[in-house]
Amino acid sequence: MLELDSTARSSARRPVDRYARWTGLAVGALAARWLSPLIGGDGILYAIPVFGLCAVAGVLAGDALTAPARGAVRTAGLTPRRVRAHVPPRTTWLLLGLAATLVVLLTAAAVTASPDDLGRAGRALTLTCRGATETSSPWPGLYYGLPMLASLAVSTGACGWALRRIATRPGDEQSRRDRTLAIVAAWGLVVSSSLLGTASTMSGTLMNLSCDGTTGTVANAVLWPSALVSLVAVAWCLFTIVSPRATWGKRR
Repeated sequence: MLELDSTARSSARRPVDRYARWTGLAVGALAARWLSPLIGGDGILYAIPVFGLCAVAGVLAGDALTAPARGAVRTAGLTPRRVRAHVPPRTTWLLLGLAATLVVLLTAAAVTASPDDLGRAGRALTLTCRGATETSSPWPGLYYGLPMLASLAVSTGACGWALRRIATRPGDEQSRRDRTLAIVAAWGLVVSSSLLGTASTMSGTLMNLSCDGTTGTVANAVLWPSALVSLVAVAWCLFTIVSPRATWGKRR
């Protein structure tokens, strides 16, 4: 009877998890819509990390409000449970690669950034060729890049803590993997959406300049595939978060 009561309570609380995820996405979308028109229309570079953090908050809130599923009592093994045993391996490695790419691009943008037409530092890219100087913005220097790096750091710490908590708490394996997948997707949304915004902005700014030359061509050869992969990752992460139950399915 106690086991049935526990299962019923767990089933009843699953919608709370779903609504928490949807609420996080909805709040993030509203905040992004409010921020986007700011700073002369360049607020989108602030809206992206805010949207990602709201999505992470929704997923973490849903996990905190949902009791772990309990199965039949089993004998515990001596091998400690580890986070890497529950995350989807290939998807996780892809997201880690996207995170590394994001950090590299933001670092390169910070090094090459210059003041814009109004003298505001870290907002534009300035190139000189054939005796002429060109400036184009926005450019994700420190002014735009620091919020993205901060959101990446905050989401990484929060999601890492949540993954560790899920791996070590009581519950059945399927539920543990389902919860882990949802949190990986939330973290991946922060990474992939930030990379999509960064790569797209950098490519657009370079294409507005005629002095970029071979460097711009090589840079776009990196930026365009990065933007495309991150766009696909954004779609996967959103689908995983909004689905009624983040099913494990195949180990991706």
